[in-house]
Amino acid sequence: MFHAPMFQALGSVLLPVILVAGLGALLSSRFPIDQATVSRLTLYLLSPALVLKVLLTTPVQAGEALILGAAYLITMLGCLGLGWLCGLGLPGLTQRSFSASVGIWNSGNMGLPIALFAFGQAGFERATVLFLASFVGMYAVGPAVYSLGRQGVRPLDAARDILRLPAIWATMLGVALRLLHVGLPQGVTRGVELLSQATLPMVLLALGLHLGASGRPRLNPRLWLASGARLIGGPVLAVLVGRVLHLDAQNLAVLVLSASMPTAVNALLIAREYDADVETVAGVATLSTLLSVVTIAVVVTVLPALTGQPLHP
Repeated sequence: MFHAPMFQALGSVLLPVILVAGLGALLSSRFPIDQATVSRLTLYLLSPALVLKVLLTTPVQAGEALILGAAYLITMLGCLGLGWLCGLGLPGLTQRSFSASVGIWNSGNMGLPIALFAFGQAGFERATVLFLASFVGMYAVGPAVYSLGRQGVRPLDAARDILRLPAIWATMLGVALRLLHVGLPQGVTRGVELLSQATLPMVLLALGLHLGASGRPRLNPRLWLASGARLIGGPVLAVLVGRVLHLDAQNLAVLVLSASMPTAVNALLIAREYDADVETVAGVATLSTLLSVVTIAVVVTVLPALTGQPLHP
């Protein structure tokens, strides 16, 4: 039997997502808006602030965070492979876009609140670690997906593409400050906090702006296949990775729940920045988000039996 509070939680989480993206779509359908500028504001300014804020405030111990982060990144690589298979036979950039669509998922504005509802504060803290790992993976692995192996792109150029993203530098700064037990001045901290609060709404608006300008995504078997790989293949891979790494029940449950989230809208921003197949990424992000209402409820229902970790009452 489905966990009734989880359906309510999904409704309360998904409705704001649809509302904000829908307002962006409405705005974009009425007025000409420079989507590249919106994407770059998020990619180069807001997202690094969110990364830094999460790094400096997460309470999980470093050793546990490293193991959980490694499990996330291994799962992500497996999902990238699933997405690559979904795009077999298609042009290079389209296949890479399918790979990114399956391998980059929404650990933030959906993953965090659902983890809180499902597993309480302890689960939320571990989901925060996965959210941070998702940023590291997104802004390191994501650009590599579009750069490495492309005709005319040398490995050194691909490395430069990764290092030019401020989120990578924000990660290194946050880790250094955390290891040295050094805090930022209060004024800087408040500025970072303000910017970080704008990140998730802006990301959702970016999806809406694209949908409003291009219209409803044209569904095809490949989009359904990629959405299935994201919502079903993701948690299955997470279970396998968690078992191999001997994660405890709580960390395994949070990892599997995270891997069951739909495609992250940030994948769309990266695709736009690297002139990839934005249409494919937007289609998988939209379809997987809508389907996730059912699939996440199923995952949450079976998690206690699968991992031994009870749901938060």
